[in-house]
Amino acid sequence: MSLGNEKEVSDKKFPGSCTRSQRFRRLFKEGFWIVLGQAMSVVGSLIGVRLLTELLAPAAYGELALGMTVATLVNQAVLGPLSNGVMRFYAPAVEQDDFGGYLNAVKCLVLSATGVTVILILTMVVGLLIAGQTKMIGIAIAAFIFAILSGYNSILSGIQNAARQRAIVALHQGMESWARFLVAAGLLMCLSATSTMAIVGYAVAAILVLGSQYVFFKRIVPKGVTGQDKKEDWQKEMWNFSWPISIFGMFTWLQLASDRWALNLCSTVEDVGLYAVVFLLGYYPMSIATGMVMQFFAPIFYKRAGDANDSLRTANVNRLSYCLAGLALAVTICAFLLSYIFHTKIFKLFVAKEFASVSNLLPWMLLAGGVFTAGQSISLNLQSQMKTRVMMAPKIITALLGVFLNFIGAYLYGTSGVVMAGVLFSASYFLWMVVLSKHK
Repeated sequence: MSLGNEKEVSDKKFPGSCTRSQRFRRLFKEGFWIVLGQAMSVVGSLIGVRLLTELLAPAAYGELALGMTVATLVNQAVLGPLSNGVMRFYAPAVEQDDFGGYLNAVKCLVLSATGVTVILILTMVVGLLIAGQTKMIGIAIAAFIFAILSGYNSILSGIQNAARQRAIVALHQGMESWARFLVAAGLLMCLSATSTMAIVGYAVAAILVLGSQYVFFKRIVPKGVTGQDKKEDWQKEMWNFSWPISIFGMFTWLQLASDRWALNLCSTVEDVGLYAVVFLLGYYPMSIATGMVMQFFAPIFYKRAGDANDSLRTANVNRLSYCLAGLALAVTICAFLLSYIFHTKIFKLFVAKEFASVSNLLPWMLLAGGVFTAGQSISLNLQSQMKTRVMMAPKIITALLGVFLNFIGAYLYGTSGVVMAGVLFSASYFLWMVVLSKHK
């Protein structure tokens, strides 16, 4: 018997400590890079908030927040869902030795998504002209360009993350956050302190990150790929997986954008700026935590679930998703208590004094973000089982409920009402995800 066969027999008889130890070391190393990348992103964002709130008045910061809702539309309804599909089918494509066909399908879908985004840009420009909101045209165009570039970055990061290239993904996550705010701050100081210039800075930073992403991405592309599907129609598979996410993504965008626009209609643009700061300090860290969880566990979930036809494999993913949701809720409770005690000091450290009047809302925004994070952990289980269609009803209905609550909250209680609406929306979303996961 050869030495290689002896090792194979030994591994089968004793799946032992060596294999588990190697697996643990690999997961620990991957987790380290993910935490490092997200930590760099959070620190960069906090410093960015401080810089931009010093350079922009609350009204201008409110315009920036309204402009960024345009970028959120592209992320939620076009390139974001595609990024999910691209990441989901990396492992099956590699298992079937068809990376070339997979990559060709990704290129075709990205081109189509870009065309859709261009149509959205033209439609919004025409709408703003008809509405007489010419001041917002520059902001909208800059936000769309930023959204396209960020979407490309997200797709490349998704492939690299699925390939378990954690260090590369972490590098670019930290780079994007720091570059975005530093470039924007530089343009604000050198040219003009306007919301449009800030978004232009975001777009310039995205170009820099995209160039670096592409250089590293070429290294994981095998030589000699043909670009022809060998075994599967990957474009069809990714489309079938992604289109339900795109549909309910439009409603999710409505919910995400309605808080700012509700305040803009029912109150003032200054209140939009105040709310945006609370959102960035409260909800954003929790969304970063969501991204960290998704980034680490999504490739693991997808690989374990495979083609989602093995009940034992999917049951294992199901148990893991509930553990993640429980951990998210525990972290949320701790964050809520700490911010309830120290919210004044947190605002004094990270935000200009003009925004300090809303510091008491920080704990509740953290609560809203944390509960939503727990719900996203459950939704990852459903995506692993390729059940994106069954998520459509809860996603759409809870999003519409969130829009209704945002406008009612803004009309009755202003900024604090919108924050409380976020808490109620997140709770309803989490509960429905739990019920749906158990039922399915």
